[in-house]
Amino acid sequence: QVQLVESGGGLVQAGGSLRLSCAASGRTFAFTTHTTGWFRQAPGKEREFIAGLSWTGSSTYYADSVKGRFTIFRDAAKSTLYLQMNSLKPEDTAVYYCATDKATFVPPSLVRGDYWGQGTQVTVSS
Repeated sequence: QVQLVESGGGLVQAGGSLRLSCAASGRTFAFTTHTTGWFRQAPGKEREFIAGLSWTGSSTYYADSVKGRFTIFRDAAKSTLYLQMNSLKPEDTAVYYCATDKATFVPPSLVRGDYWGQGTQVTVSS
């Protein structure tokens, strides 16, 4: 099993920044073999895949909606995945989830999410 615990959400004004964290653990998980990613779900909308990070830590994927504003990275020593969010917009308001797959060596653009965290709320005011 894999455990993912997000933190760092909150209320921020448009144009501001937030950094989300996701602590990862589990007997079958390792950053060096598993791709990880961030999804979000806004009220009344489907869950959206917004960023992926390869097992090497050097290859990334971003959805067009966040490209150039968000950065996904990790600290393997702390077993933590991060999402740095800059230039936030009201339309970024959502519950944000980190996720990983059971399979290893998944391309960062193809994370489907077999394991999920509980989510953290991000609210951007105009």
